[in-house]
Order: sequence, then structure tokens, then C-alpha cells
Amino acid sequence: GSLKVGYTAPSVDGQAEAIAEAQALAEVDPETISYIEAHGTATGMGDPIEIAALTQVFRASTDKKGFCAIGSAKSNLGHLNRAAGVVGLIKTILALKHQMIPPSLHFEQPNPQIDFANSPFYVNTKLQPWQTKGNPRRAGVSSFGIGGTNAHAVLEEAPTPVSSGASRSWQLLLLSAKTDTALKAASQNLARHLQQNSQLNLADVAYTLQVGRQVFKHRRMLICQNRDEAISALEIPDPQSALTHSQEAKKLPVAFMFSGQGAQYVNMALELYQIEPIFRQQVDICSELLEPHLKLDLRHLIYPSPQEANEATHQLKQTAITQASLFVIEYALARLWMSWGCKPQAMIGHSIGEYVAACLAGVFSLEDALRLVAARGQMMQKLPGGSLLAVFLPEQEIRPLLSEKLSLAAINAPSVCAVSGPKDAIETLEKQLLKQGIDCRHLHTSHAFHSQMMDPILGEFSSLFSKINLNPPQIPYISNVTGTWITATLEM
Repeated sequence: GSLKVGYTAPSVDGQAEAIAEAQALAEVDPETISYIEAHGTATGMGDPIEIAALTQVFRASTDKKGFCAIGSAKSNLGHLNRAAGVVGLIKTILALKHQMIPPSLHFEQPNPQIDFANSPFYVNTKLQPWQTKGNPRRAGVSSFGIGGTNAHAVLEEAPTPVSSGASRSWQLLLLSAKTDTALKAASQNLARHLQQNSQLNLADVAYTLQVGRQVFKHRRMLICQNRDEAISALEIPDPQSALTHSQEAKKLPVAFMFSGQGAQYVNMALELYQIEPIFRQQVDICSELLEPHLKLDLRHLIYPSPQEANEATHQLKQTAITQASLFVIEYALARLWMSWGCKPQAMIGHSIGEYVAACLAGVFSLEDALRLVAARGQMMQKLPGGSLLAVFLPEQEIRPLLSEKLSLAAINAPSVCAVSGPKDAIETLEKQLLKQGIDCRHLHTSHAFHSQMMDPILGEFSSLFSKINLNPPQIPYISNVTGTWITATLEM
């Protein structure tokens, strides 16, 4: 710049300004810099000016002497003109990587115009370990061009990689390639890499394969618990733990389906609760919101101690607990999938499952959903008991078999229906169907849901529902009553 002595002569102030600005931008104290890769022209004028500029900047914050090594790649390669700066940069990066300070060759006597003894610097003449006093290793790299073009960079060693802590007990390894042959080769290469690097963390390997690799048509997925299992599955894919499939790399629509009562059991998704923070967080939030309504901590029933498992199994069959439990697990599962990027384009829920779909769609808040679910279960619990029977017949064939006490609760598929009613009436129908060779089975429910036996609570539940703030669905979902999409104008 304008501070230079001449067009071909360097300037102390110009170089010092570049060095000081680089250190300020890097937000480092000069005293923490322990190596300088100098421009180092080895000329009578250039070297003293460069050391003077460096000393001026360092002396602004420290009086320490001889703590910072100095060297230049020009003692190895000479002046490379346009490449001079980048060679010094590469050299310093390698020095940081290997934690060694390389020597400056052919140095015997310092330039008499440079007072190294009273400066922060010393010329390093032998390869030595790059010691540090607790700070990260840092270096400065200078490159000064003709006409006052001054550049200085501050480098810091990369942080030491921290090994991942405890992770999932099972890992998912994903591979893909453009051809089936390439997929087999990728599997063998990964197996060989795992064999040769026993220190690898399998969770880190799984993460890299999932987020750091391009997805191609030919794919392989395998699950494993440790390195040996991974190697075996890669070398000889087992259909029980590995899936190989051909699929174009495009996003496919996803639908979420939420089940109703009868699917509950003790320790639902226990392993997810133990190892997946998001799933555990959602279960905890729901359980805490439900506690004032249920007067108990639902987690103690879903995940009981071994001594309390039998009692928990019994309570989970009571609809006041069943409905809340299923909502919590289904909601937490959906939130976990969504956190992984698996977001539904459509949803449908069976009975209590529809409340999960509505909540995820934003029709009502989680707090309101749980209040409704708890009240619904408690109201139904007060009603007389009943049963549901799954019957493998189409609607038109099952209706003529129903007595006035029985209701067609659900048409689950073209040839699968559910019948609901008092226990004695259900038992009579079951005997009749079995006698005719018609397949049927009892569902694990405590009451005759979706039947006329629910009518006594309709008024009270409708009154509670009318106080809930409803919103248009943000994710499309289908009504399990009408079979059509729920819209903002559809009465709920």
C-alpha cells in the first residue's frame, strides 16, 4: 500500500497492519501463537523488516522472549513466485496435523540486523515436537507480494475428535450403488474396512453411511449390534438381518396409521424409551400432562417393575388406562419418525388412533387431546362391560347375523368386520359363527366400543368437546367414520 518504502521494497507498518488485523479477526492472543511461517526472502532488507513487523505486533500484548519458532519453506524450495504463499500454508497445515515443527535448513548465523535475543522469536533448526501449554497449537503464515500486497493467516489445529458415547444397542447400516455388482463390492469393501480398523465406533460408521453418502438405485440395509455382526452380515447377507432392494432415488409418500384398543401390552416400545431421547421426552411430557386427569403416572403401568407386571397388565386392559396408553405410545412414535425426517403426507386412525392423527395434524393441542382422551376413557369405564369380535366376513354377510343387542362396530376391510355388544350376545354369535366354520376372534377390550352401549355418554362427551379449540388440519387425514378427508368445515 501507500506505506511501502518503494514499489519493490517492503514496509514494517504495512506488514504489521496485515498481521495485527489477521490476529484480531481470529480473536487470538499473539502469546498463544507458537510458530510463524515467514515470507522469508533471505534478503538483507526483507528479513529484518519482516521480523520487525512481527515483533511490533507481538510486543503490543506480550514481553515474553523466544517462545515462538520461526521458519520458511524457502529454505527448502527457494522462491516459488506466485506459489510461495500457498506452499507455506500447506507446510504449516501439515506441521499442525503431525504436531511437529519442521526445521529451517542451512541456518547458521542470524542476520546481524535482527535482534532475535530480545524478540519473541527463535529460528528452529531441527525437527521437534510441537509442544503446547494447554492452548490449541496456533501458527501465523505470511505472504508478502510485490507492490505492497500483504497477506497473513492465523491457523489453529483441528479439535481432537471425541469418540461418540453410548448409542443405540442396534445400528442401521445403509449402502447403495449404481449396479448390483457395485453394491456387492461396496459391501465387501466396508467389511474389509471394519476388519482392518477395530477401533471404529459402529454408531459413527452408521451415521456416516446415512448422511454422508449419495443414494443410488441398488440398496442394502442391515441391522447389527457390533462390529463382528456387521462384518458377517456384509460378507454373507442374511435375510433376517439384511434387506437388499432396487429403488429409484426419489421421495415416496408416507402415510401414518394409528391403531385402536386391543393392541396394548406391558413394555410397549420399552427399548425406544430406554435409548431414544426424543421418544422418551414425548412419553414423559404426555405422562406428566395426563397425571392430573388419571391420578397416576402412566409410565409406571406401561413400564412396570417385574414385581408389578401382572397388575400393570390387568390395568392396561381397563379402557380408562388403555386409551391414554395407546395415545401416548402412538404419539411418541410418530414424533420420533418425524424427527428422523419421515413426515406423513396422509394419516388415518382407528378409534382412539384418530385422536393421535388429529393432534399431529394440529386440529387441537396436545394438552386438549390428552384431556379428551382421559375423559373419554373414564366415561367409557363407567359403562357396563362388553366385548368386540373380529369377524372375517363382508358387511353384507354379517349384518343378517346380528341380533338387536349387537352393533356393527367397524368395517375394517372388505372381508373383515368388528361386531360390538354385551358379552353374552357376543359369545352367542361366536358359537354360531364357529359352528358354520367362519373365522372370528375376540379383541382385547373391556367394553362394547362403537355400539349402542356407548350412547349414555354422548351428551357429556359432546359438551366437553364443544369447549375445545379446533383448527383446520395441517396434515391431511381420513375420518374413520365417513372414509373421507377431514376438512375445516367437517363437523367433528
